[in-house]
Parts: sequence; structure tokens; C-alpha cells
Amino acid sequence: MADGQYKAKLQDVRANAARLYKAAPEPMKAFQSLVSATLKDGALSIRHKELVALAIAIATHCEGCIVHHVDAARRHGATREEVAETIAVAVEMGGGPATVYGATALAAFDEFAA
Repeated sequence: MADGQYKAKLQDVRANAARLYKAAPEPMKAFQSLVSATLKDGALSIRHKELVALAIAIATHCEGCIVHHVDAARRHGATREEVAETIAVAVEMGGGPATVYGATALAAFDEFAA
């Protein structure tokens, strides 16, 4: 993979989301309220919630979601080992395709951590 690929992908995801927020402000405002209500410390830390979201992103084959949640999990203190274990759970649940998307998640983590 090209250096900076996942950082560029994350910028694209953010730019596309910004355009969607402008095109459909009310539904996106409601979605953002859901995100804000969900992604805060509770019985699970934000770090753990981001790892759960990463596993779901891998299992559902959402590359933009993978890069977003890898970056968020790392910013909230997730280690490479935690990301690798999260990928293993996603692979267990998602099989072969999750392996490919899991490898993407690990490569993205390495790029963001560099």
C-alpha cells in the first residue's frame, strides 16, 4: 500500500461526510446526536467502543468506517495489540472477507501510528 493511503482515505471520508451534512442537515444532525450519545465513557470506555465499532466495520466491509474507527481508537489510546485482537474477533465472526478487511485495519493503524 502507498504511504499515506489511509490518511488520505480518512480525509476523503471526512470531506464526503461534510458534503452530506450540508446536503441533508437534519438527518445528519440526528445521526451526530446518536454518535455523541453513544461514544462517551460509560460501562465501556470510548476506546473500547471504538474497538467494537472497528470490529463491526471489518465484518461489514466498510473501508471508510475502518479507517475512521482505527484512527479514533488509536487517538483514544488503543494499542496495536488491542487492534490486532479486535481484528481476530472480527475474522472469527466474518471469515475470509474479514481477514482482508482486518489486514486493511492493521495497515491503517501502522500508518496512523507512524
